[in-house]
Amino acid sequence: MTNIESKKVSIVRYLMLIMFSFQLSSCNGQVKEKSANDPVEIVTKNPLIYKNNTTFPQIHTNLNGMVREFVRSMYQDTKGNYWFGTNGDGIIRYDGKTLEKITIAGIIPHPRITGIIEDKSGNIWFGTDGLIKYDGEKFTTYSEKDGLPDGEIFGLTIDKSGLMWIGSTAGISLFDGKKFTPFLLPDIKVEDSKPRLSDKLVFNIKEDKSGTMWFATDGNGIFKYKNGKFTHLTSKNGLTDDNAGFYEDKKGNIWIGTLFGGVSKFDGTSFTNFTKDGIIKGEEAGGFLEDRKGNIWFTAENVGVYKYDGTKFTLYTTKDGLTANLVLSIYEDNKGQLWFGTWQGLCIFDGEKFVNANIKEAWTM
Repeated sequence: MTNIESKKVSIVRYLMLIMFSFQLSSCNGQVKEKSANDPVEIVTKNPLIYKNNTTFPQIHTNLNGMVREFVRSMYQDTKGNYWFGTNGDGIIRYDGKTLEKITIAGIIPHPRITGIIEDKSGNIWFGTDGLIKYDGEKFTTYSEKDGLPDGEIFGLTIDKSGLMWIGSTAGISLFDGKKFTPFLLPDIKVEDSKPRLSDKLVFNIKEDKSGTMWFATDGNGIFKYKNGKFTHLTSKNGLTDDNAGFYEDKKGNIWIGTLFGGVSKFDGTSFTNFTKDGIIKGEEAGGFLEDRKGNIWFTAENVGVYKYDGTKFTLYTTKDGLTANLVLSIYEDNKGQLWFGTWQGLCIFDGEKFVNANIKEAWTM
């Protein structure tokens, strides 16, 4: 391994709890200056002026120099707009005409965007050191002044009823559009629990097809919740590691990626441990996505990206055109293109090969 590769591995292990684009470094400041009732000024800049120094050499596009490190969250909304949440460079948007960096006056100059979701009304929500809402015309920020617990947000989801669940370093909050309400997990811990960031942190929240809520914690396994009852999944009853995140596929299987135990699949009854059984490589895994063809994609830190077609696993690496073997995020757009955010830029898999994103989408230059 070269010195550069060793440096990458060292930094990634420091920054990430698992490869769900989860980071350990903290922001300088908090979203406290603006309340939900305050006006928010949006400042956009000509992307041609961006010439930021990057942490590592950019082999593929870094969105015209706007991204210094990596894109940790990507989303294409129902109107077709592309949104990129960066690691310290804020929000970047492409509206079909202009690629622009958005700075929301009054909050952190360059916030880390940890999650992007859209509600049924078409509002776009961003998780950072606070909560940001975009209604198509203006941005509104929510912070501790508005009842949001004082903590950096890592998990965002909206359940079938329209209720928003927010996971942060301060725990879980429910938001009905008007007020924030705490939601407490059981006060039970795994043996010799060692949280990396916060013992209250919940960094992944999802509702499965049966209506069960799933919560991934910082070193305390996974909690399931339904009808007032909690189930605690840990390394004692099926997980390969207590630092774990999850993803539900269309068949209802739960894919579990961990920091030290690789990848498993839970079918509702039993676990299949692919890494432990030697079928795949890479003990740190996450970033799951199911494409429109039903393939399951996920990252394996410093190994590459795997695709599972229901029968076999295929590993893709830099030898296959992947930008880097350290992949931080995966997203499928409305065209069926798969975007991969890495330390060394954005690439796209078009169904046949990996290419620099600007080859397929010239606006990313």
